Order: sequence, then structure tokens, then C-alpha cells
Amino acid sequence: MNAAIEVDGRTLEIADWEGARPEIVLLHEGLGSVSAWRDFPSALSRATGHRVVAYSRSGYGRSSVEREPFGVDYMHVEAERVLPQLLERLRIESPVLFGHSDGASIALIFAARYPTRVAALVLEAPHVFVEPLTVGSIAKIAERYENDTALRRNLSRHHADADVAFGRWSRIWLDAAFRTWNVTELLADIAAPVLVIQGSSDEYGTRAQVEAIQNGAPHVRVEMIDGAGHAPHRDAREAVLASTAGFIRGVTKNVRP
Repeated sequence: MNAAIEVDGRTLEIADWEGARPEIVLLHEGLGSVSAWRDFPSALSRATGHRVVAYSRSGYGRSSVEREPFGVDYMHVEAERVLPQLLERLRIESPVLFGHSDGASIALIFAARYPTRVAALVLEAPHVFVEPLTVGSIAKIAERYENDTALRRNLSRHHADADVAFGRWSRIWLDAAFRTWNVTELLADIAAPVLVIQGSSDEYGTRAQVEAIQNGAPHVRVEMIDGAGHAPHRDAREAVLASTAGFIRGVTKNVRP
């Protein structure tokens, strides 16, 4: 089911697949949206038996278009202000947060700030600090975006204003002020069990991100997927579904359906 909901003065695009509690809430990457997940949410709901909810953050998908530039704290704003309100509106009390890239960082910030409001975290290609590899890869795609009509056309299928969505995301990551962004100090405050899924060929992050989470958070399991890039749920879909379903079964077996 697709719908729209008003949160923090913005209209957010929502999609919902029925299933058991705890709900799995999907948090998309820096250029993602509800539709960019493709059929992964429905497959995840079938694999786990749980309700899955996806939403497009403001500025993405069919949610409100945002033209104001991102600040260095944009992921904190989403985790600390928007996501709590969204969960309250949807009457979701203690979800499994499945975040990809920026979405994974938002998930862990939320879990650190609200440790009693999360059942578990699945972090796919998470960032906890800024690496030169990430900045270099974003610089390359930003340069390519100017002349690559196929890339722009593809993003336009998923966003009301793809140019604005791409520009806001790429500019903040390439801003010199963003080089000091680092959330490793929050990891010790995460009480929920964590599954980190990382592709061995991720062009936007290295194993150092995974190691930082392993060293900082108390309950971490890691799934390294050989040959997968920055989006293991697309590159190795069945492996991600299987590992996620097994992890959720293990950590939610005593949760009332």
C-alpha cells in the first residue's frame, strides 16, 4: 500500500507491506527512495514474515521537494527529529531499522539517541566517518552526472526533482566542512543487536567502517559479501534476504506478533 503522511511540516511518501511485529522500517541511501528499493521490500516481508514500511525522506522520491542545502548535521536531523515523529504517526513502537548507506547512518544515530525504541539494526554499507574513497567516488559521479543523460533519466524515475536530490546530496558530501563528520562516539550507546552487511567491492566505503562499528557497539554481527558493491541487496539479494531473515528471527523470537 502506498500513501502520504504529514511529518514535521513535510509530506512523506510511504509504502507498507503487511506482516508481523516488530515492523521493519527501511531507510534508503543518499540517492534512494521508496521506488528505488524496487521489489526488495516485498521480498523482505515474504522472507521474514514481518511488516515492512519504507518511506522517502523529504527531498526524495514523491515526498516534498527540498531546495534548502543540507547541513553537516542532516543525518542527525533525520534521526533525531523526523524519524521519531514518523514512527509515532505510524504507531510503530520498537522497529527493526534496516538502513542502507546514509540510511544506515541515520539508523545508528537514532538507535544511539533512543536505545529503548529499537528492536534491532540491519546496517547495509554504513558510514560512521568520512573516508577519502567515499569523497573520491562521489566526486566522480558528480562530474559524470552533468553529461550522463542515462543516469539523470534513471534518477528521474525515482524522484520528483532528480537534479535537486542529486545536488543536495553530492554537494554536502563534497563540502570540506563535512570531512569532520564522525559518529563513532555514539556507537557505545546502541543497546540493540546489530547486523552489518558490507560488500567486499563497495566503491563508497571500506572495511574500516565495519571495524569501527564492531569496536564501538556492544552487540555486532558482520556479514561480508564477496563481490558485492555498495548495494548488496541488489548485487546479492538472496544472501542479504537470508542473512537478514535469520538475524531477525534470532533477535525477535520473544517479541509478541
